Amino acid sequence: MEQTLLVVREVSVYKIPPRSTSGGYKCWESLVVSCGDRCEILLEDPNSGELFASCFMNPGQREAIVESVLDSSQYFGLRIEDGSGKHAFIGLGFTERNEAFYFNVALSDHEKQVRRENTEVGGDNDGDTQDHIDIHCAVNRSLKV
Repeated sequence: MEQTLLVVREVSVYKIPPRSTSGGYKCWESLVVSCGDRCEILLEDPNSGELFASCFMNPGQREAIVESVLDSSQYFGLRIEDGSGKHAFIGLGFTERNEAFYFNVALSDHEKQVRRENTEVGGDNDGDTQDHIDIHCAVNRSLKV
């Protein structure tokens, strides 16, 4: 099943150079789709609807695939692949700060949903009940006859 998590009508895409240090990137129509465990970020031409680039993110890969820049909350570095193992980083910028916020929220919501589904399928995690609230009546609160 495919579920659209976010549609942003206008984003900027930038060619960025390789990182020279491990410190991260600095500043220089997006669609976020959930496909089961995998999250897809699709960049399309707004006029033709033609796919420009896609970015696939499996569970636990967010930091390696989508990287926030160090000096702005509106820009990200995306790791895109061509299917043969070759990859490149491109810059993704949002014109509005709230669009970048919703982008982050959509990715976080997807990760939480996948974790929740995996927990439901996997049972109670070997007795770990920190994520569960056990609601049982400890006291008999029924009305007396």
